[in-house]
Amino acid sequence: MSGMGPAPKPNARRRNATVAMTELPAAGREGAPPPWPLLPDVLLKTQRDTAQRRADDLELSLKEPTLRGRARTAAQRKADAALQEAAVLTAQLDAQERVEAELWSALWALPQAVEWDRAGWTREVAQYVRWKARAEQGDLDAAKEARQLGDRLGLTPLALLRLRWRVSTDEDERAVRPRRRPATSGRRPDDPRAALHVVE
Repeated sequence: MSGMGPAPKPNARRRNATVAMTELPAAGREGAPPPWPLLPDVLLKTQRDTAQRRADDLELSLKEPTLRGRARTAAQRKADAALQEAAVLTAQLDAQERVEAELWSALWALPQAVEWDRAGWTREVAQYVRWKARAEQGDLDAAKEARQLGDRLGLTPLALLRLRWRVSTDEDERAVRPRRRPATSGRRPDDPRAALHVVE
């Protein structure tokens, strides 16, 4: 045919070819989440234990009979500060472990978890959970890491699009089901309105 250009090569790839979307079930992943793969937060535990040891040492030094006056007051202040630091770190650890457990269970019930399971992304999801738990306690650096990992895991609409994942909807399921024939409501077959039907 003239004016249509050369015929495409049989094995050529089109630049604007679309890539098929992976359908994720709207109901999410079924079953229990995988076992938690990461060690406890070693850094936070070490900081907590160090603060507790410092507080214990300072409390012991307060029992010295020779410690009096300003020196005793200074030692008491340091002991109180170390005790407070240990208490805060203990509370942080408890909160982090609770948030990690809740988030871990919730994430593995999402539609994206079907693909994570297939790809074996257990540790990647666990890393996201660890950073997210820290971010929820006010750590801004952890929030940045969590955001980046969340994008890689498909946890935002834009990330889903980049991964070519699509959560199926009720409309998709309805489209697969056979449609009912519309009722003619007693109209004559030659009536042009007989071909009309209500669109859902």
